[in-house]
Amino acid sequence: MKRVDITVRKVIKDDAGRPVISYIEDVRNGRPSADLVEVLGPGAADLIMRRMRGWSVVGSERLGRELIAAGCVLERHAHLYTRNLTVEPPAAEWPDPGLPVVGHEKVTPEEVFPSWRSAYHPEHPDRQDDHDLADMLAGKVLGPLLPCSGFALDQGRVVAGVLVADWAGQPPLSGPWIIDVFRDPAPSYAGLGSALLRRALALGAEAGLPALGLAVTEGNPARWVYERVGFELVLSSIRVTVPN
Repeated sequence: MKRVDITVRKVIKDDAGRPVISYIEDVRNGRPSADLVEVLGPGAADLIMRRMRGWSVVGSERLGRELIAAGCVLERHAHLYTRNLTVEPPAAEWPDPGLPVVGHEKVTPEEVFPSWRSAYHPEHPDRQDDHDLADMLAGKVLGPLLPCSGFALDQGRVVAGVLVADWAGQPPLSGPWIIDVFRDPAPSYAGLGSALLRRALALGAEAGLPALGLAVTEGNPARWVYERVGFELVLSSIRVTVPN
């Protein structure tokens, strides 16, 4: 995903000249995308179906369900969370994962792939491919990785990780953003992802970051882990593909 111009929202009007929706224009997977769609008037779903054929559209759950009922294809149903690091700072003493932790600059995609792949089974709602991980590590997805990112090693092998990027997006999708949390699914590593997550929060607060955000797909059981460490729901959204 390229970085978007957060100052410009485009507006689409109906045939009578009345504003119906506003959105941030972007490009996703080679297709035009309308991000953070806001409904300004009646007939939003119908207008999108007629005027934005082939687009990827991200809006509220209500708009998303209307578009799916009209024939759009669901891409992702996501929930956005934020953890304020100033109003309620995390404890400086984060749980010791019991394993050495290194920064993102100390690992290569090839070293991360095995445990990352095993963490996301084929039916996992947030499963991605190896190319996505390589781009995340290179800072090409939402932005460069921050020092509060970290990878746990067991006898030199990466077994868990937290990736935090500096995202210049449209609020509330902006600022330091957790783009992935994973761990090897072996029982001996239970709790390791949560420990690295709390470590990232503590290091982020220590570095003066105001907050950390993240998005989790509907059906991902990791939601309860995020809520346990203080993340609060900001909004829920549905992304669909409008048929040609």
